[in-house]
Amino acid sequence: MQPTETFSTPRRALDVEDYIDILRRHKGWIFGPFLLTLVATVVGVYLWPDSYESQALIKIVPQQIPQNMVQSSITQDMSDQINSMATTVLSRNVLTVIINNFDLYKSERKRLPMDDVVENIMRPAVKVIPVMAGGNGRNVPAFTVGFSYQDRLVANRVVSELVSRFISADTSDRSNQTIETTGFLKDQTDQAKKDMETLEAKLTQFRLQNQGRLPDQVEQNVRQVSALQTQYQFLVNSKSRAEMDKLSIETDLRVEKSHKDELTREIPVLSSAAQKSEQILNIEREIRSLEDNLSIARQKYTDAHPEVQAIQSRLQVANSRKQEILKEEEAARAESKKSGAPPVAENRQTRLQILDIEGNIQRLESARAAKDVEIAQDETQIKQVQSAISKLEAQNSAAPLGQQQYSELLRERDLAAEKYKTLNSKLSSAQIAQDLEHRGQGQKLELLDPPSVPQQPSQPKRPMDIGIGAGLGLLLGVVIAAAREMKDTSLKNLKDVRAYTEMAILGSVPLLENDFVVRRRRRMAWLGWTTACLTAVVTMAGSVVYYYTSKNGG
Repeated sequence: MQPTETFSTPRRALDVEDYIDILRRHKGWIFGPFLLTLVATVVGVYLWPDSYESQALIKIVPQQIPQNMVQSSITQDMSDQINSMATTVLSRNVLTVIINNFDLYKSERKRLPMDDVVENIMRPAVKVIPVMAGGNGRNVPAFTVGFSYQDRLVANRVVSELVSRFISADTSDRSNQTIETTGFLKDQTDQAKKDMETLEAKLTQFRLQNQGRLPDQVEQNVRQVSALQTQYQFLVNSKSRAEMDKLSIETDLRVEKSHKDELTREIPVLSSAAQKSEQILNIEREIRSLEDNLSIARQKYTDAHPEVQAIQSRLQVANSRKQEILKEEEAARAESKKSGAPPVAENRQTRLQILDIEGNIQRLESARAAKDVEIAQDETQIKQVQSAISKLEAQNSAAPLGQQQYSELLRERDLAAEKYKTLNSKLSSAQIAQDLEHRGQGQKLELLDPPSVPQQPSQPKRPMDIGIGAGLGLLLGVVIAAAREMKDTSLKNLKDVRAYTEMAILGSVPLLENDFVVRRRRRMAWLGWTTACLTAVVTMAGSVVYYYTSKNGG
């Protein structure tokens, strides 16, 4: 047997007439699955018992007192609070009590253990969903509680029970949390107070044992020594200034006494000699004052100092002025002699000058005595300050070697006091928050929408389910028809012959069949499909009638 050569030819592109021919050839394979899935879906959704879902809306009311005035001790997020409450309410024990109280799932309890009924049937039927509820642009946190059951009135009562348990669970949880928080903080505060008192006792004992030699007293002594040294330096400077002032006063005093002696010697000859004029006396007084200032300045500074040079300049100007005045008076006397005018006696003016000088001498002697007293006081205070500095330095040298131990005691005492202060503040806040919860002014749950009594079943959604089933059946039929068409490689029409043989078609011979056989085949096909459709309609109608009959009878 010789092997046959296999080859493949690509299919030609299909047009609208080809698709119509495909539908005509495979209409049974398309309509059959569609009718079958439609019947199965209708029967299924109408035999599936109704499930009614009752819902209630619970809002979370924030605390009545502002948070910035009274801080709540419960800082859980809203979603965490809802999850915590849901865990408590939807626990196995609570759901078991609800099932027994409302006599739920009778048939299921007969054939399944209670734990399976709770986990697989009851718990999935309860829904807790956080939402944001409110109107007028003001949203408040809330959550819905829903329960699905075959009896809508029972579903309503179960939701009411769940709502009451949520509210009671929230109240008890918040109360317990505030009480536990307050108790914990009180225990911690008492322990912190005991620790602080223990450290205070240790610190007091250490101070008693090292009285006068404590590190903090050493620091105080150092500060006092620094202050006393500053005071000592100030007193030394004050004494130096007083001595310089005394030296200046003594110099002025010597000058005044010399001036007085000179005037006293000149008094007997005043009648016969020409006396100095007032201008000469003033300029001489100014010259003596500048000479005294120059002497004092040279004791402090060198000749190159600006102040010394300034005094020298003023002294030169004064001497020049004196020479000019002397020349003027000499000229005046010469003129007086030529004119023959008698000299004028100046005894009265000289006496007045002597009295003035004596007054200056008394004032200078009083100032010198005051400076002596000031210098004596400064010396006494300097001795006292030196004695105090020596005493404090002796105390500092006798400081204890346990400075590290004392510093650790102080640090531990300060940490314990800070911890006690912080815990005491938190305890006060927790007690206020606990009182807030007891007064009912804290955050709480409030029923916003009461449990609804459903009028229409939530499951199954029959129109949607039937449409989905019919669509899936039609899709299945189209897939089967397409598969059969892909497997069929025969030539169906003249387009296939021209496309695959590439030969010119001169004519075609129609398929010759017996008319009786053709009519009989068509009648049998119509009879079969009519019977199938009638059966499907009866089946679907029967399921619908059964549903409404059982519903009205129930």
